[in-house]
Amino acid sequence: MKSKYKNQPVVSIIMGSQSDWKTLVKTQEILTEFDVFFEKKIISAHRTPERLYDYSKNLKDSSIKVVIAGAGGA
Repeated sequence: MKSKYKNQPVVSIIMGSQSDWKTLVKTQEILTEFDVFFEKKIISAHRTPERLYDYSKNLKDSSIKVVIAGAGGA
């Protein structure tokens, strides 16, 4: 069965701020090593809750199958 999302990201890496990237950078390296298409997004639950809500609400209509969320020192 062919996917309608060919060459679209299947994993979404989300973080609260750019400073959290140091916590999640290895995730990118591993996904790249395994040729997994992914996206990276900064979505703060505290500063932009509406953006997080919209993102979450629309996941079912996207190619994303896995969300990896993390934060740094919080």
